[in-house]
Parts: sequence; structure tokens; C-alpha cells
Amino acid sequence: MVTLNRIYTRTGDKGQTRLATGESVQKFDLRVEAYGAVDELNAVIGLVRLAGGPSSGLDPLLARIQNELFDLGADLATPDRPEKPLAWEALRILDSQVDRLEQEIDQLNAELLPLTSFILPGGTAEATHLHLARTVCRRAERVAVQLASEAEEIVSPAALKYLNRLSDLLFVMSRWANGRGAGDVLWRPGATR
Repeated sequence: MVTLNRIYTRTGDKGQTRLATGESVQKFDLRVEAYGAVDELNAVIGLVRLAGGPSSGLDPLLARIQNELFDLGADLATPDRPEKPLAWEALRILDSQVDRLEQEIDQLNAELLPLTSFILPGGTAEATHLHLARTVCRRAERVAVQLASEAEEIVSPAALKYLNRLSDLLFVMSRWANGRGAGDVLWRPGATR
């Protein structure tokens, strides 16, 4: 359980922050960038939910994803250091969560009209916000992959897969929110030359 009695601590005033392990790092550390991008994604999904409203068929799914993004942030904020085992079991994204995203992609995609072109962000407000969420998700994935490429860093393979599948799910959800694809705004190559 997390208890936050005090919001400001002044410990970050000099550009440092602490990871979940207590380790002090610069605020521009790749690990901080990765979980910061996940936090930003969570905020954008909050905008999606606002745009779609509680009656949206996607709202329960988005609510669960928001909670899982906090889990993902905790995963990324807790480095795996084999030489320094943790005194507790770190919260990690599981392969079963990735599998569930794949199932949801398949279920929603089965209801969509065939895709005949690339899609421009647009249509309904909910769909447009889902496209924004997708792009933020892709950025979070790029930062997490960059972090994983560092020699001293370990990023859970399930966490990387989760971000990759989530961006695919957000794309499919955007089409679903656009009348199951009927309201998609299609790219017309060279149409304005």
C-alpha cells in the first residue's frame, strides 16, 4: 500500500530523483524517461476516457489499462540488479497481461471494416485521443527499448511486449471508436499536390 502524506519533499530540487529501490539518479536518466512516458500515456488515456464518456464501450477496458500502466511504471522504476537482490518481490508485467491485450486486439479487430489505407488521426474525439495515446505509447516503447539496450540495465521482456501490443490495441480501439472503421479518416497519398 502506498501512503502519500506529503506531496513535496524538496529532494528533487537539484535534479535528482529516487527509483523504487531508493537508488538516486538524475531526472533525465533513461529509466526515469521510460516510466515518465508511461505516466504521460496514462494521462492521455484519461483524456480518451473523458472524450468517450462512461457509456463508451471501451471505458472498462481503458480503466483496466490505466491501472496496468501504473504497474508498468512500477516495473520500470524498479531496476533488476542481480548483484543486489531486492528484499521484496518487485511488481512486474506478466506475459499473461500481454496475452490478454492480444485477445482484445483480435476481438475488436474482428468487428472492424477492412483497412484500405493508412489512417489519419481524426473522426470522433474519442478516436482522435486514442491516436494520441498510441503515439505516446510508441514513444514510451522506444525509450524502454533504448533503456534495455544499455549494458547495465535490464528491462523485463514482458514490459517491452506490453508496450508494443498496447500501441496496436490503441490503434484498433481508435478504429472501433470511429464507428467500427466507418468513420476513419483515410490518408490519400499526394491528394493535395
